[in-house]
Amino acid sequence: MTYNQTDQKQRNYTPLIWVLSVIIVGVIFGTYFLPKSNDGTIFGIDLTVLPLLNAIFNTFTFLFLVAALVAIKKKNIPVHRRFIVAAFTTTFLFCISYLTYHAMAESTSYGGEGILKSIYYFVLLTHIVLAAVIVPLVLITLGRGLNMQVEKHRKIARWTMPLWLYVSFTGVLVYFMISPYY
Repeated sequence: MTYNQTDQKQRNYTPLIWVLSVIIVGVIFGTYFLPKSNDGTIFGIDLTVLPLLNAIFNTFTFLFLVAALVAIKKKNIPVHRRFIVAAFTTTFLFCISYLTYHAMAESTSYGGEGILKSIYYFVLLTHIVLAAVIVPLVLITLGRGLNMQVEKHRKIARWTMPLWLYVSFTGVLVYFMISPYY
């Protein structure tokens, strides 16, 4: 199946992308200022299960992105598209779980010492900064892909894909490094 960008109606996703980007990043940062659960539960469920769920979502995102990359290298656009939609879905589910946890639970401090502590904070800092950057990049790249703006899509996807892979991978890494301290 071949795709011709003149066959598809072009949609202007730009306003939606920027509004969503600002809202998503704003809500994520806003969760740090909400009152937290007194007993570490939500509806009787221990909140520390959510970081594990976040790591699972990030793992699936990473795997879906790798599969999407393999598919596009093989020029299999329909399969590439399905894996990108799957990665986008698991990222969205991650965001819901992440927001729930950080809106309700107190922050967990890293308890390690020495070089591991430095590595943890380096990975955490780069993960946080790039997670904020990746939101508009993913949305722009997705919009260009949906509109079959192939050259524009390719140009930004060269940045989006490695950053999204890094953010999803480091999300899992951060979880494994801090999980002993929950």
